[in-house]
Amino acid sequence: MSREALALGLTFVLACGSATFFLLMRCEGKGRAFGPRSRRWALLVIVITGSLSTVGALAVAAFGHYVPTAAVVSLGIAAPGTLCLERIREGIPERRSPHRAAATLWLGWLLARLNEGMAEDKLEWCERHVDHAWRSDELIMAAHFYHDYLTEHLSDEDRKRYRIRPLLQDAEARLDIAMLIDAHAPRSRVVAAIKASRFSREARYRRNLDDLTWLGNRLAFDARRDVERMLSAAYASSLYRLERYVPPTRGAPVPTEPAGAPGSPGSPRWHP
Repeated sequence: MSREALALGLTFVLACGSATFFLLMRCEGKGRAFGPRSRRWALLVIVITGSLSTVGALAVAAFGHYVPTAAVVSLGIAAPGTLCLERIREGIPERRSPHRAAATLWLGWLLARLNEGMAEDKLEWCERHVDHAWRSDELIMAAHFYHDYLTEHLSDEDRKRYRIRPLLQDAEARLDIAMLIDAHAPRSRVVAAIKASRFSREARYRRNLDDLTWLGNRLAFDARRDVERMLSAAYASSLYRLERYVPPTRGAPVPTEPAGAPGSPGSPRWHP
């Protein structure tokens, strides 16, 4: 094998490795670059980036006859770093410019598909961890299960950033009122619970106090959204090994709820 062919192959392999590294950096905290739905787009980004980086390095070598082989290989490795330019610019205030994303414009469509694939993988993963058939008491236990896991595995800074504790409190408050409705509590008691809660100023709840069935369904739906946001924090933190909560067998005694507690089976549930 000639020296030029060896340098070409080495440049391509190293450029693909570099592209993989920078792509993972770009996707950090956003999702899995190699998830089930995003994997093919990630591989396309890596192969195309590696190929163009190699071609660019060879073009430099062709125009500059005195460019050493090591410099050509180094250029092929460094070029995929443009994948992280947008990530580096995040949080830096500056005016919009057509040249701002010029370095990644040629990969814009593939990167958009990659982001869509990561979003679909994230949504599917979170939905697998929340069963819409769970009763309110089961959903509360699931929220505590996931909260305890995140408390153990996330740093204090990340727990504050993702609002893990407030999300748990919101889910609990919503489900407490939903269980009152499921237990057929008087309307006056439900109204008092809404007014005493942190949701007293939310018009979507106050304007539907005359339809308690709708209100209970809405509260349960919003509580599931709170739990899914907690799971989104786990996914963004690469805690993919988080196991799905498995509630106790229905009919068996539950330590935290006496028999006949609110949220008994058969409660109407709305799934918008």
